[in-house]
Amino acid sequence: MWISDKMDIMTKGQRIAFIDLGRQTFRIETLDPDLSGRFLGGRGLAAWLLLQLCPTGCNPLGPDNPLIISTGLLSGTMATASARVNFAARSPLTGLIGSSNMGGGFAPEMRWAGFEHLVISGRSDSPVWLFINDGKIEFHSAGHLWGLGVYATRRSLYSTVGDPRAQVLCIGPAGENRVLFACIMGGIKSAAGRTGLGAVMGSKNLKAVVCRGKADIPIAYPGKALEYNHKVIKQVVNSKVSRVMQRWGTAFIFDVTNTTGLVRTRNFQYNQLPNSEDLECEAMETYSSSMAACFGCQVHCRHRYRLDNGPYKDVWGQGPEYSSLGAFGTEVGCRSMKIVLECNHLVNDLGLDTIETGSMIAWAMELYEKGILTRQDTGGLELEWGRPDAVLTLIRQIAFRQGLGDILAKGPLQAADSIGQGSHKYLIQVKGMSSLHSDERPTPSLALNIAVASRGADHLRGRPAIDLYNLPQDLLDKVYRSPDGYQGPLVNDWTRYQGKARMVMWQEILYMLVDSLGICKFHTVFFSPNHPAFEEFSKLIQYNVGLELSAEKLWNIGQRCCILERIYNLRHGLRREHDWLPDRFFDEPTPLGLPVARGKCIDRKKFANLIDDYYSLFGCDPEGVPTAELLSRLELEEFMEDCRSGSLKKEGDLQ
Repeated sequence: MWISDKMDIMTKGQRIAFIDLGRQTFRIETLDPDLSGRFLGGRGLAAWLLLQLCPTGCNPLGPDNPLIISTGLLSGTMATASARVNFAARSPLTGLIGSSNMGGGFAPEMRWAGFEHLVISGRSDSPVWLFINDGKIEFHSAGHLWGLGVYATRRSLYSTVGDPRAQVLCIGPAGENRVLFACIMGGIKSAAGRTGLGAVMGSKNLKAVVCRGKADIPIAYPGKALEYNHKVIKQVVNSKVSRVMQRWGTAFIFDVTNTTGLVRTRNFQYNQLPNSEDLECEAMETYSSSMAACFGCQVHCRHRYRLDNGPYKDVWGQGPEYSSLGAFGTEVGCRSMKIVLECNHLVNDLGLDTIETGSMIAWAMELYEKGILTRQDTGGLELEWGRPDAVLTLIRQIAFRQGLGDILAKGPLQAADSIGQGSHKYLIQVKGMSSLHSDERPTPSLALNIAVASRGADHLRGRPAIDLYNLPQDLLDKVYRSPDGYQGPLVNDWTRYQGKARMVMWQEILYMLVDSLGICKFHTVFFSPNHPAFEEFSKLIQYNVGLELSAEKLWNIGQRCCILERIYNLRHGLRREHDWLPDRFFDEPTPLGLPVARGKCIDRKKFANLIDDYYSLFGCDPEGVPTAELLSRLELEEFMEDCRSGSLKKEGDLQ
């Protein structure tokens, strides 16, 4: 299926290791070059592997659920910001596709250690960690590491390996305790945060994976690759948004979105947090010492910070990202950057998804305010808005599954089932995964993005952020009508519905491509319409890998891989009704913000039409199921049975 005797410069060294933790055995195979041409690597190839290897309906926390670690086709090459690695499994949080992407330095080190892809199955009888070193795979006892936080685990493993250049993936107590939104950490800050794949590692008794190697990554045309990458780097770093991020990181976004009224506050009751100057990016001047970057990146968007007093005095960390300002700022009604940084450090050390943790705590606070939760339910903890002691306590309780935290650790849908009393109404989630702190009620395109994203409410799988810029029409056309010559409507007003399905579809295909290549989204059309996209990626692939794929072919590959994720979800109960938003988006207008954002909510009828447009553009039927014509065009006929209407269940089995 994936074994090949063919070897060329594109696939030289493209090796996949199948690791059985229960038997503590492994086998190594060569990746068929045809698969690279069809799915590239990273997220796209991981989706195909998951469809082949994950039994339909398997227990996400059972031994049959494979954990797939896949580097991008360009990871570790001369291509700009090529540091990304993708993780995939059936999500314990949603029951759908579990997929998460990480930067840092692990992806290139994994390739230097001799492997592009790992498939980890089974369950060890006792805690283990894996050492992948120059083509060898070793199993080591991790009993002494079990129970340690991420930082202590990393220090211990570096001491054991004796090489500071090694790269460590590990879980914290949250993953060990199978919190359904536990993440996998790849450094002080780098995290595969979403869909609970840290719990999958914990269920396998796998504490860590360490990589170190000295293998070469062959470059097809080194001179051309170096020259062209220099051109792409200049294109990226000279943009206005990159210059801002080099100074302030992603926290710069908060100033604009909060002022406009595009952030959800106190869970979902407001869309602006007044008097929050201490959360604006300039507040980081007190704490930040310098800026850090992932492998191969020139933007350097991460603050290095130190806390100089309080319970975490002299702790060094990285961040905070924009999402952390929401998770531990606006959503819980906190106005202190110091508290955000303390929470940021704590979730990273415990191995928790920042977005899900903040959202679950904010939801619990609204339930407490409304009397659905009482002090008896919280163990005496007063869940009042803006109380840092309550937030920090719940973070620990979630990670160790204590008290109310044991319920919140189940994630939105299962936690609401446990609490009952109409608590589902106050969840801000799609498909069982919570949204970040963005308020999409005034922005139909961003609302559509979180409704249809494959892994749940998601800002990293199809978000047309540049829709908020009200771009000149000619620039909007230049971006969104390529590379397939789209002739439908496009409107440069972010409050309108017309043409937004195309924008979301375009971004989904682009982001799938980026995740499959192993490149950072900040180096493509995310915050800037002038950043690289299909044409540039075509040349990067050709010069680095030797594979000639036109922009049009890349568009088809991206669409093929998006449909793979949809097919996986269809197997596990996804239906049109799940590509939808909570009622609050439709029924509760935004109360605050500038006039353009105030008094807004999503129109149900117009939104349903957007869903229709989105399905049609992708080539799916009105229920969101890929048609036979689409599967044939994308050469996915092997999945025809998954998409036959008669074979679909009437009742979904989402968690």
